[in-house]
Amino acid sequence: MYLVAVGTHGDILPVIALGAALTKRGVPVSLAAPAPFGPLAARAGLTCHPLGTHGDFDDAVNAASLWHPIRGARSLFAVVARAAEPTYRWLEENCRPGVDVVVASTLALGARVAQDRLGLSLVTLHLMPMLIESRLAPPRLPGLPLPELLPARWRHWLGRGADDFVIGPAVLPRLNAFRQSLSLPPVKRLRHWWHSPQRILLATPGWYASPQPDWPVQLVQVGFPFADLYGDTDRLAPDLTAFLEAGAPPLVFTYGSAMGLAHGFFRTAVGICRQLGMRGILLTSRVEQIPSDLPDGIYHAPYAPLSQLLPRCAALVHHGGIGTVAQALAAGCPQLIVPVAFNHADEARRVARLGVGAALSRRRFTRRRAGRVLGRLLTSESVTAACAEARARIARENGIETACDAVERMLA
Repeated sequence: MYLVAVGTHGDILPVIALGAALTKRGVPVSLAAPAPFGPLAARAGLTCHPLGTHGDFDDAVNAASLWHPIRGARSLFAVVARAAEPTYRWLEENCRPGVDVVVASTLALGARVAQDRLGLSLVTLHLMPMLIESRLAPPRLPGLPLPELLPARWRHWLGRGADDFVIGPAVLPRLNAFRQSLSLPPVKRLRHWWHSPQRILLATPGWYASPQPDWPVQLVQVGFPFADLYGDTDRLAPDLTAFLEAGAPPLVFTYGSAMGLAHGFFRTAVGICRQLGMRGILLTSRVEQIPSDLPDGIYHAPYAPLSQLLPRCAALVHHGGIGTVAQALAAGCPQLIVPVAFNHADEARRVARLGVGAALSRRRFTRRRAGRVLGRLLTSESVTAACAEARARIARENGIETACDAVERMLA
């Protein structure tokens, strides 16, 4: 079994968790992922072939344009296109067509090329519903806040412009040049081609993203793949535990593992805590983003597994990554989303529809506005009930084990 993951923590950790679960079932697993994730894979008992260098990864995530709603997609897909050939070469060297199965994350485009050229058996693992197009229920794309009053087919048609003007120009020239060198025809629309025609796993439950009649027939929903225990640590630091035990449940603020432009977010977070008279936890590995003069009752942690932290907290304020959304749902924790780019606005819409949280744009994320929204979330009986319902639903599911079952059926 070969696993390939391209992206940041939110993309890689679920694949590591899947690999660890398959290994426990006796399935031999080899992983390819960006170089910085080698130690995390090793801690999970997996060998990891590095895709690129540590410097390549740092350059990608530190690009200022990455966190723009539209330019971010261009930056992301330019990096993804460069990773296609190394991914392909690794699979070409190691995989046996007709024998081995490959599970690849959305952005591991080299695996789809290998399927086309070498005939490998491939499962595409999508972590977020935004990656599945639908004329009946189109996702909300970054930088394109189309009103819900527009008919769904119109919103879908307008969203198709992302292929022509953003995604295609960023990824297709390099990808198709590589495909041409392998005597393969060009890809015309990435968001159609990136699905394996054999099997797609969508790692969200049906109650979070309702299945649509026009989704690909080979798609199976498997539930959220909780993977935070495979991050930098699987437990709370003793001093963080002491902070939690020393007072009332705090607010938690995080803006994603790779975000390099969160100085204003964390300054506002401190102001929100002061306005509400609440304690707070600021989560980021980038200490330079944290105000230097944190007041009493505000704690900075470089990392904490959210599954251990959030059940002890009052609410979560974050960027809208799907893994962070899922952890808040599992903990029954209200959430305020401040979308940045990529799938964040789409997740914010789903969270609001479930009644478990709210969203504010980055421009509107001020101390006063966010304080008012959090005050409503923390005192609303309907939000409390919706959070409890989400927590109960997730307790009945196991996305990783369901994904393992689906993958093992491919091996049979």
